[in-house]
Amino acid sequence: MLYLSTRGHPDRKHFCEILLEGLAPDGGLYLPEQYPQVTPEQLSRWRGLPYADLAFEVLSLYIDDIPAGDLRAICRKTYTEEVFGTKEIVPLKQLEEGVYLQALSNGPTLAFKDMAMQLLGNLFEYELGRRGQELNILGATSGDTGSAAEYAMRGKKGVRVFMTSPYGRMSPFQQAQMFSLQDANIHNIAIEGVFDDCQDIVKAVSNDLEFKRKYKIGTVNSINWARLMAQVVYYFAGYFHATSPHPNPLPEAEGTKRVSFAVPSGNFGNICAGHVARMMGLPIDKLVLATNENDVLDEFFRTGVYRVRGGADTYETSSPSMDISKASNFERFVFDLLGRDAETVKRLFGEALAKNGRFDLGADLAFAQARARYGFLSGKSTHADRLATIRDTHRRFGVTIDTHTADGLKVARHFVQPGVPMIVLETALPIKFAATIVEALGHEPDRPARFRGIEDLPKRMTVLPADAVKVKAFVTAHLS
Repeated sequence: MLYLSTRGHPDRKHFCEILLEGLAPDGGLYLPEQYPQVTPEQLSRWRGLPYADLAFEVLSLYIDDIPAGDLRAICRKTYTEEVFGTKEIVPLKQLEEGVYLQALSNGPTLAFKDMAMQLLGNLFEYELGRRGQELNILGATSGDTGSAAEYAMRGKKGVRVFMTSPYGRMSPFQQAQMFSLQDANIHNIAIEGVFDDCQDIVKAVSNDLEFKRKYKIGTVNSINWARLMAQVVYYFAGYFHATSPHPNPLPEAEGTKRVSFAVPSGNFGNICAGHVARMMGLPIDKLVLATNENDVLDEFFRTGVYRVRGGADTYETSSPSMDISKASNFERFVFDLLGRDAETVKRLFGEALAKNGRFDLGADLAFAQARARYGFLSGKSTHADRLATIRDTHRRFGVTIDTHTADGLKVARHFVQPGVPMIVLETALPIKFAATIVEALGHEPDRPARFRGIEDLPKRMTVLPADAVKVKAFVTAHLS
């Protein structure tokens, strides 16, 4: 399996090369040359596997430069009941007729990012040990990626983490999770700006090839293919949980029932993993994208116009992890949408966005057909919607959901089809956004014992302006 850049760089690379690299040298994102196709026989064989073994089966289709025994051991080390609190790892709960909630937030930092980040930490440690090298991770977070990365990388040999986040724009719990860590290999940088500024800094540093190579800079954001690849696995798990085995035991009966997924989305990474699963042949009917008031992606899927916004036009909302106006992973989908036309992708995400801050595919008569072919639908949720959905879910089902999951559930209900299970991906436990839960329900959500009093712990972080040069100077100053 070889990987190419969405912007047409001539090099083709194996998995472990792009694992440590992040962005391609031309600023593009890596994707496999072709998506491996899953047969009904494979689906039948995978149904009922423990999650760790399902992960091995899916990941082995994309990784040919790690011995199978080692990869299986990494998966089994990662996806354990001890780490994720449940034997099923990603259990499914039916809320109402046709609507399910897939729990993805049982990991160490109570967010779905743990599903990929725990694997990424073990992959980094394995590959760096094999090479005898070190890696300095520069990341950006709107709330959950940072803590998931830091908890996954703390204490890992040969790895340092420099995590940027928007100063004052995360919930108190999210800030405490990150800033209370005192590990010597963890560095938190609070940027005076919005998440998009943090993301721009990471991309700018990654595109400085001399600096990147000299200081061995890597990334844990979902621009790193390994993150997205790991997330593909829980789409398969969700499908298996939501579809009973067909009464006909023959393997070819597998895959005759379809499911849909609703995904809260800001940076397009989580739902892009669903797109990859669908391209592999997983029987996904619709991929329902849910945004908050920062509705850049909803606007695109409704109109064909992709229009990024600046910091002043990026709303601060009660689902802050989606307060994003530049969706990094969106380039991967557009690459497929345009028939893998790297030159056009390079022009759109390079010249067009730099010059106009937007591009328009809606005028193309083929856009609606192409969008339908990939199964995408979209919708928007507001603060009032979140409160109403949280209250309704608690009242009717006795389930408390976080604000981002509420966005997903609200939008999902508009697109439920008879006979097609709609699986809403949970994004975090509600304690991470306690103020809004109190506003909705009048009481604090449950808090795991290990996080009691976390907001009162000493904090360690540095505030810097939204300036890539200043961030690079900070990184180099802390490498001794």
